[in-house]
Amino acid sequence: MKPLACKFGGSSVADAKQILKVKKIIESDERRRYIVVSAPGKRNDDDKKVTDLLYLAHETAKTGLDASEVLGLIQKRYQDIVSELNIELDLTPHFNEISKNIGQESKDYAASRGEYLNGILIAETLAATFINPAETIFFKEEGRLNEEKTYEALTKAMSTEGRYVIPGFFGIDQNDHIKTFSRGGSDITGAIVARAMEVSSYENWTDVNGLLMADPRIVDNPLPIEEVSYTELRELSYMGAQVLHDEAIFPVREMGIPVHIRNTNAPEQKGTQIVSKVKHRATPIVGLAGKKDFEAFTLQKTLMNKEVGFGRRALEIFERHQVNFEHLPSGIDSLTIIVNSHDIEEHRESITQEIKQNLRVDELNIFRGIALVAVVGAGMAYHPGVAATVFTALSNEGINVRLIDQGAMELNIILGVEEKDFKKAIRSIYSAFIK
Repeated sequence: MKPLACKFGGSSVADAKQILKVKKIIESDERRRYIVVSAPGKRNDDDKKVTDLLYLAHETAKTGLDASEVLGLIQKRYQDIVSELNIELDLTPHFNEISKNIGQESKDYAASRGEYLNGILIAETLAATFINPAETIFFKEEGRLNEEKTYEALTKAMSTEGRYVIPGFFGIDQNDHIKTFSRGGSDITGAIVARAMEVSSYENWTDVNGLLMADPRIVDNPLPIEEVSYTELRELSYMGAQVLHDEAIFPVREMGIPVHIRNTNAPEQKGTQIVSKVKHRATPIVGLAGKKDFEAFTLQKTLMNKEVGFGRRALEIFERHQVNFEHLPSGIDSLTIIVNSHDIEEHRESITQEIKQNLRVDELNIFRGIALVAVVGAGMAYHPGVAATVFTALSNEGINVRLIDQGAMELNIILGVEEKDFKKAIRSIYSAFIK
């Protein structure tokens, strides 16, 4: 019977009450042996995450000011949890060390201490073995994970029976300095542990019942997604559907390990399974996602398709200004380069001038205030009429489509609409597929 890896996010371990829920979930299944935990998150809307308080303490100490008040708040937070859990654990030596180093060490060191302390605390609560990421998760010089060394260290450290708790979010670099993943990086730690221990499933416990077919702030009561493929999730995540850190997919995907998104506060719910390939789905689409703040540079030039290297030279202009393109729809005599408005803000004028001078286009138009909507689903390739349904729905609402881009794998349809029509577009498409 293969074990499970479980990651519990900040809201799941925010206080003693939540940690007791976590304890009950873990002890309800003996297969849950590898536990990855975040730092305590918000207990309510007015609360602060421990990680944010640690950032504040670091910044305060770095400027030469006294950070003891902020550190005192953090220490009290943990002491309250220890007291309410009624466990024998003295974190004072750890806080003394943090207080000593908070202004001397890096920002990554400061941020990582929330997970580190919570890992010690939860290991004690579960009577589990604590695993220090500074001894088991290694980064290369360029900041990438040293996979071979990491997997070997984790496998060796967790080779015996019993449960193990490992803090998420950080590891150690080639110079023995603490290094963190990007925010939300505990998801990545969980996936790394799942991959190293070759588990049957990676459970990612959070405060939602899984993925939804659309943003509930836009669509009322959208249907849950019971199953989604790794590839479909990448598309949805890229377009703004954030439940799981998108980099957390890669370690488990190569091993075919499914990811199960579940709700700590409602463990009876099915959640969402992320798998290699979806076996069956009632609708041709899995979901909708979208983002605002894009603009489109549309280049028009007669016989553009005959001019070898035109596209490369156009993209090189954006590359020189460190501006990444998002999508690239094209025609015979036209090329549209879609970019993020925030990325282009300081470079718009110079890029415009370079396009006109270097490419000698007949016409250059810049359309701002564009929102992108992604209709995602591997089943679209095998269901005629999906595009017709999408465009009919938009037409019925009087929504003008400014651009269209469909991937070669027919996994998604990307639509550009005016920002004022963004929410209406998502609602109309959702309603067209979900009767």
